[in-house]
Amino acid sequence: MNRHPPTIELEIPAQFAGERLDAALARLLPEHSRTRIKGWIEAGRVTLGARACRPRDPAPVGAIVRLQIDAQAPAVAVEPEAIPLTILHEDRDLLVVDKPPGLVVHPGAGNPRHTLQNALLAHDPRLAALPRAGLIHRLDKDTSGLLVVARTLAAHTALTRALAAREVSRTYLAVCTGVMTGGGTIDAPIGRHRTDRVRMAVRSDGRPAVTHVRVLERFRAHSLLSVELETGRTHQIRVHLAHRHHPIVGDPVYGGRLARPRGISDAMAATLRGFKRQALHAAALEFAHPRTGRPVHVESPPPADFEALVAALRADARAAAGESGAGR
Repeated sequence: MNRHPPTIELEIPAQFAGERLDAALARLLPEHSRTRIKGWIEAGRVTLGARACRPRDPAPVGAIVRLQIDAQAPAVAVEPEAIPLTILHEDRDLLVVDKPPGLVVHPGAGNPRHTLQNALLAHDPRLAALPRAGLIHRLDKDTSGLLVVARTLAAHTALTRALAAREVSRTYLAVCTGVMTGGGTIDAPIGRHRTDRVRMAVRSDGRPAVTHVRVLERFRAHSLLSVELETGRTHQIRVHLAHRHHPIVGDPVYGGRLARPRGISDAMAATLRGFKRQALHAAALEFAHPRTGRPVHVESPPPADFEALVAALRADARAAAGESGAGR
């Protein structure tokens, strides 16, 4: 029996204004190459309403583009792998997964296997029919925390639209270098670094990026922050905090030199040196359920290494305060 390839609908976000259609769709569907997507467009499998599209057409911002996805021939074959998953919410339409640090989300160059996508396909083989096995957004390898996964095409379409419309609330915990005097909003466009293509940077010609920051706790030379994303640029929190001269502790790309307060204990110095990933955790997600419309709110406690870092900073601050009081 012939089966029609699955069709998904994607709304083109405003930040893709001015881009070619094939380039915009390649960014929305990173598990498929731009060449493959261009082939789909040329084969008439990408439509806007009843009209066929061309690869060079401008991305129709705000419009709904329909794509017939060839789920049987992905750009990179992704095989199921029995990798343990921590699932904090599950129903017939979606999952919310708590990703540990160190786990790559999608296969790619240098990481062909052992990813979250492989694990999801083992948990539910039907996810193979969805783009990126249903993953709606992503986290960096060494960022821990929550990710939402669609289990049906309808849920995928609804959640993708909600994310583009900024209707998905994403809150992170971060430990940054320096004592922040107050929070606020960082509104600074982000684009690819001009000379280092692995890095992102604040650029006047970048894409709009907005991050809301609240200080939860201050230590001697660091701060514990609650950070909420309004937009979702690559490395957004890491870039914005580094731009404000408060890089995230342990960030190997944007972190700069290790902060060492005067009189720091050997134990505290060792803790900071030993924290080899960015201290960033996706702690809370909230969105409307794609079928029922009811609010879904999921929270994740920070992993053990993050908790140990915060505990060490608290102990160091208390010790310094005690020494200061004893010297009066």
